[in-house]
Amino acid sequence: MVAQHTVKAFDEDITRLRGIIAEMGGLAELSISEAMDALVTGDEDLAARIVARDKRIDQLESEVDRLAVRFLALRAPMADDLREVVAALKIAGVVERVGDYAKNIAKRVGHIEGRKRFEPLTLLPAMAEMASEMVHDVLTAYAARDADAAVEIVRRDAKVDAFYDSIFRNFVSYMVENPATISTAAQLLFVARNIERIGDHATNIAEMVYFAATGETLPDREDTIPPA
Repeated sequence: MVAQHTVKAFDEDITRLRGIIAEMGGLAELSISEAMDALVTGDEDLAARIVARDKRIDQLESEVDRLAVRFLALRAPMADDLREVVAALKIAGVVERVGDYAKNIAKRVGHIEGRKRFEPLTLLPAMAEMASEMVHDVLTAYAARDADAAVEIVRRDAKVDAFYDSIFRNFVSYMVENPATISTAAQLLFVARNIERIGDHATNIAEMVYFAATGETLPDREDTIPPA
């Protein structure tokens, strides 16, 4: 009877950790999407709401930390359960950083001049959607403990990196041809860099998902993961 109670308590704690991380991920995804909407339209009120929402993401990360520490102290988990808790701790920290990047983008909304005339701005939403989909899919992989999906998400990061390189070249060319846009272009390059970092963090989560699911470190992405 005691053993059954212990197993039930383990399951409830793990479910709670997973639920908090899912909520964090949903808020981070929403912030990415809305940050791009605010950036394109110049909606500073929406940008302010995104910045305020980041406090909730921070609170949820603190709750994951608290629950995970209690779990480690009271349950003394072994093997799969220990990997699950360690992964939850690390993933929560990474999702919090994703929220920070969305907040950083929102903070740039009021600093963009002539957005309707700045053609390269139209490239950023597509890049952001690609990175946001990676975040969504990797958290789905975490919920399912899907190691294969984690590997596939790591592969996709190369596309985000290539998109960033293309945008960088486009923006630099535009600045050379239109010197008056240098200030705005610099702000938007910062935004592009934040989106690229969101993609990087999705791959970091994928590596943790792979470890939690298999107990092994994800093979080096360049040397041992074949192209899709």
